[in-house]
Amino acid sequence: MKEVQERIERHIDAISKFTATPGKGTTRLTYSKEDLQARSYIKEKMKEYGLQVQEDGFGNIFGKLEGTLKDAPSVLIGSHFDSVPNGGAYDGPAGVVAALEVAGLFYKNQLTPKYPLEVIALVEEEGTRFGGGLMGSRGIVGLLSEEEFKNLKDKEGISTEEAMEKIGLNSSLPKKRDPKTIKAFLEMHIEQGPILEEKNIPIGVVESIVGITLLEVTVTGQAGHAGTTPMDHRSDALVTAAKIIAQLPELAIGEEDGTVITTGRLNVFPNGANVIPEKTVFTVDIRSGKDENVLNVIEKVKELVMSYSENGIHTAVEQLLYIKPKDMNQDIITLLKNKCEVLEIPYCSINSGAGHDAMVFSDFTDAAMLFIPSKNGLSHCPEEWSDSRHMEYAVNILYEVIKRLTEVE
Repeated sequence: MKEVQERIERHIDAISKFTATPGKGTTRLTYSKEDLQARSYIKEKMKEYGLQVQEDGFGNIFGKLEGTLKDAPSVLIGSHFDSVPNGGAYDGPAGVVAALEVAGLFYKNQLTPKYPLEVIALVEEEGTRFGGGLMGSRGIVGLLSEEEFKNLKDKEGISTEEAMEKIGLNSSLPKKRDPKTIKAFLEMHIEQGPILEEKNIPIGVVESIVGITLLEVTVTGQAGHAGTTPMDHRSDALVTAAKIIAQLPELAIGEEDGTVITTGRLNVFPNGANVIPEKTVFTVDIRSGKDENVLNVIEKVKELVMSYSENGIHTAVEQLLYIKPKDMNQDIITLLKNKCEVLEIPYCSINSGAGHDAMVFSDFTDAAMLFIPSKNGLSHCPEEWSDSRHMEYAVNILYEVIKRLTEVE
């Protein structure tokens, strides 16, 4: 269906233009001007495809096709639409676009489901602005409380509610959703790795998603003049943080199941060229296919960090996120594989090394994912790219599976 492929390309191109860094990748922070532009586009397309549009108190977007069964739970399909700084056009939006096109096929073919179909576009999956990540999905299922949400602030000290109000969103709308209203959640995403491309296979059926923990480490010392403070009189927060960070990789290497550890964000205060750093804050991202490995590394990180709390240095560790490794629903996995075979689309099983909203939903409903290849395995960068043909394959597979799950009449 060439028309579906062409629409996919138009959607991706349109959404990619909503960036704070034109020509330097996609930077679309939650509740920003670019967020508002993207959500306006998504809502407009939802309405064009005959969906009833609503938002919740987090700013998540829902486009609903009602079913014939009264008060029946919905089959949800979608992904997120925020980005990392200077990221790509496909991480998140590709899944939202695929969901829109599934709804588009329902609309074109005038299908009426028994169970409602809902296209969803989720906020703050990346955690770029408010930290932690997966905020939209965690909020929907109640893993992020009203109080916790209100207390979240960005690096400028702007709260979630203030940021929402600035772009005209209503934070007082209902937030948590009763799990009984959700029959299943499906998500298409780019792989963000090299496996599918190397195998020359267009579709990956995700079996499991790694466990993820995000720690925030704060090292506090004493500011001082760079020229007049002797070396043996210094409590340098940055030097101490550097010593800690340099030892982190070894903590992951000692574990199995592809355990990895990353320091991705580092902030230095007061950040002056001629001032000894008084405080340094950095993140520690820990991932593994087995929960015991994640827990082991968490403890090792805490022990390492606390061992530097001496000689005028104070250290602290805060856990911002902790999600166990998750298996996807076997019944839907079987359905996805069967439809791949019927449609004669090559596929393989794959595990996800990245976190996704599907892992949050998996504790509350039947969840499943499809991956499509990423060119050169690249993601979270301007060079991120996936083939619209592969996205079309995914749309066709998901369309057939969702017809089954919604029991189309």
